[in-house]
Amino acid sequence: MISKKKIGKIITLAGLSFASICSNAQTTAKPLQNLQVSPNKHYFQTQDGKPFFWLGDTGWLTFGKLSREEMNTYFQDRKAKGYNVIQVMVLHNITAKNVYGDAALIDSDLSKPLTTPGNNFNNPAEYDFWDHVDYALDVAQKNGIYLGMVPVWGTNISSKDSKVTKAQVEKYAKFLAERFKNRTNVIWLNGGDTYGDKFTDIWNTIGSTLKTNNPKQLVTFHPFGRTDSSENYHNTSWLDFNMFQSGHRRYDQDTLPNSFKEDNYKFVLRDFALKPTKPTLDGEPSYEGIPHGLHDTLQPKWKDQDLRRYAYWSVFAGGAGFTYGNNAVMQMYHKGEKKGAYGNKAIWRDELNAPGAAQMQYLKKLILKHNYFSRVPDPSIVANQGEKYDYLIATRGTNYALVYTYNGKTMSLNMGKIKGAKVNAAWFNPRNGVEKAIGEFKNAGVLQFDPPGEKVDGNDWVLVLTSKK
Repeated sequence: MISKKKIGKIITLAGLSFASICSNAQTTAKPLQNLQVSPNKHYFQTQDGKPFFWLGDTGWLTFGKLSREEMNTYFQDRKAKGYNVIQVMVLHNITAKNVYGDAALIDSDLSKPLTTPGNNFNNPAEYDFWDHVDYALDVAQKNGIYLGMVPVWGTNISSKDSKVTKAQVEKYAKFLAERFKNRTNVIWLNGGDTYGDKFTDIWNTIGSTLKTNNPKQLVTFHPFGRTDSSENYHNTSWLDFNMFQSGHRRYDQDTLPNSFKEDNYKFVLRDFALKPTKPTLDGEPSYEGIPHGLHDTLQPKWKDQDLRRYAYWSVFAGGAGFTYGNNAVMQMYHKGEKKGAYGNKAIWRDELNAPGAAQMQYLKKLILKHNYFSRVPDPSIVANQGEKYDYLIATRGTNYALVYTYNGKTMSLNMGKIKGAKVNAAWFNPRNGVEKAIGEFKNAGVLQFDPPGEKVDGNDWVLVLTSKK
């Protein structure tokens, strides 16, 4: 049903040009620079050539569940913690409404976005669902944040009851492309937790329509758990970079054949070697505060240490960034709501300060401290690599190397992989970002480095080696 305030105000696409439905909202913040794939094709940069390390958060239900005031709170908090990308659903479902009761579509038809003339919030007859999205983009821009927007969540297409057609998604994608064509802080995440090998005509239509109409806006595909966009869309012209969902199951919970299980770095190493070369990143790891395996709420919950492990493993393998997630924040759970998904009882505002949420910025700062575009994964540095939680992973540039251990395991390293006869060494603490020098070493042979503390899961460290000047 369309709310009474919309009666007499409905404007359909059939009756107006796309130009007339674009929001006339004005933003006082300086537009962010468009993002680009870097010349080496593995990473991102701003249009002036500066490194852009993707540090994302999953705020999936932002458009539907947050008020204007809450959006300001959320984006300001994430800016303070170093995030520069928020991943959101434009439409969680085709019956979507926002917190003010504004429906996104007419009769749940993707080809008929429900828009009204004007965008005055104080006049309910003017302000609509799409104006609220514009407001979110304005607030994000003021906070230096890009929005990775999923046009329509995958279950709306894959459900056995779905009546969504290719013709509808093409009109819808054209609407999105026209509405947001002047936005420099939009990234498109096609798909939405869905299998890439199903309904490919739909996903290719959305992807190609968005990319053709707005070539400066980056486009990728957000896939189902333990799958990767590269498996189905790597060679498409519309896919600018790869995204995988490393998933929420433990090693012993995953019985899928040929699965990488918790070893998310394997997605990156595989994608890093693909041709044509494209950036890749983990767009959905195990969320902090969500049960192992998702559905059994009696299972232990993933902790900040697990998010750090996924972050450092994937980035050191050559990832162009990392997306953090929190169970309460991703669903924007409010006090007094019905039972939260995946056993969540925490309030989203409270979980903004979950331990892992603040720790991700230290990885970003560490990576950007060193020469960004020369960085490559280099497994040959580690002589005692190990498996599962014992796995040691290394990345390097021309004059630095970084080696990560999740549990404080002693490192045996093949030296001589970076410049110089000698190197300075330091231990970097992923929990607080503190780096402590430990001395000068010869850059030859095999050397051992023993991290502080006992060998136990979560006692993670990064060994930082830099060429001595």
